[in-house]
Amino acid sequence: MMISDSTLTETFKSVQQASRSLVLMEDVVINALLKSLAKATIDATESLLEANKEDLERMPASDPKYDRLQLTEDRIKAIANDLLNVAKLPSPLNKILEERTLPNGLQIKKQSVPLGVIGIIYESRPNVTFDVFSLCLKSGNSCILKGGSDAAFSNKAIVDLIKQVVRSYGLNEYIIELLPATREATSELLNAVGFVDVIIPRGSQSLITFVRQNARVPVIETGAGIVHAYFDEDGDIQKGKAIIFNSKTRRVSVCNSLDCLLIHKQRLHDLPGLVMPMADKNVVIYADEKSYDSLVPIYPSHLLEHASEEHFGTEFLDYKMAVKTVDDINAAIHHIAENSSKHSETIISENEAHITRFTKAVDAAVVYSNVSTAFTDGAQFGLGAEIGISTQKLHARGPMALNEITSYKWIVRGDGQVRG
Repeated sequence: MMISDSTLTETFKSVQQASRSLVLMEDVVINALLKSLAKATIDATESLLEANKEDLERMPASDPKYDRLQLTEDRIKAIANDLLNVAKLPSPLNKILEERTLPNGLQIKKQSVPLGVIGIIYESRPNVTFDVFSLCLKSGNSCILKGGSDAAFSNKAIVDLIKQVVRSYGLNEYIIELLPATREATSELLNAVGFVDVIIPRGSQSLITFVRQNARVPVIETGAGIVHAYFDEDGDIQKGKAIIFNSKTRRVSVCNSLDCLLIHKQRLHDLPGLVMPMADKNVVIYADEKSYDSLVPIYPSHLLEHASEEHFGTEFLDYKMAVKTVDDINAAIHHIAENSSKHSETIISENEAHITRFTKAVDAAVVYSNVSTAFTDGAQFGLGAEIGISTQKLHARGPMALNEITSYKWIVRGDGQVRG
């Protein structure tokens, strides 16, 4: 049952206490619980869809977030399969990362351990509730979830189901807790110093900025993606067409979706061919002057608009995209540096020197050459699942899975040594 704002401090204490018991859990028990949860999730399909329906009824189907919010039978099956995949992954805990014996006989080793209590603030994606719990459990972390009001009914149904399975194993149900979908709860979580070890926001740039500016608890920034594709002077038209279309339209509401196409001025004659497939998806293009002139005779007029400065550096999360003409690869790299959120960037080129320059010079968590940005995903990277895409440089960067939500401690053994 969801808790009230007045009991949050006691809840934080309970979650922290529960986290201390997790470090002693055997991996075989964790894996069995995840398998049981996968089965329980399939069995609860009908009730989960009913709860999700209550959320969907409060959101217009035309809202790009609708797709992120929606659960279906196939998506629930995929969620259950993801739980089984996490159960199959090797434990990230108690790994010996480094060890040595010093001349004085001290035996020193560096060993992986849980972070402790992880707070997640996220929007409109009920599948994240399952992902976060499975990854936190597998890595020995308790989790405190603060979902958006858009997904309140779905998240409550999911957490109730998880707690039911947790209790069936005789475990402390506070290894996961769902906070009320209120601003007050967000504020309390951001200030839960001494109880929460790290907060990971997943959602829009505005959410991430708010968390970063207001949190007293350490934050790992994830999610916001202002994503660029640069079509080089030596780009292949067929590769470019497929990459641009997939990057933009596969799922417009996710953080790896393309926001801005940069095109070399010598390839403007190829621009209509590169973007015409997107007209069938009703993608609105905000074009700079040169690219607008190339598109206006061909691209549907109701989908073509003149770009303003605000369109460059915008995460659209919608069927919208900016296009900008650049003089050369250096101008493309400069534009990305000025407008990127350091999430995912790609170059489309057959020039190896340009590819090397781009991958070295562009500062982002993931830099591609001749690949769709839609691959920025923990599962696609072979990590099993992800808790988010880190866009910062400290602790973790890019898709964050099990290893990225652990820390380490030094263990030193001796036989009576003292320091002189």
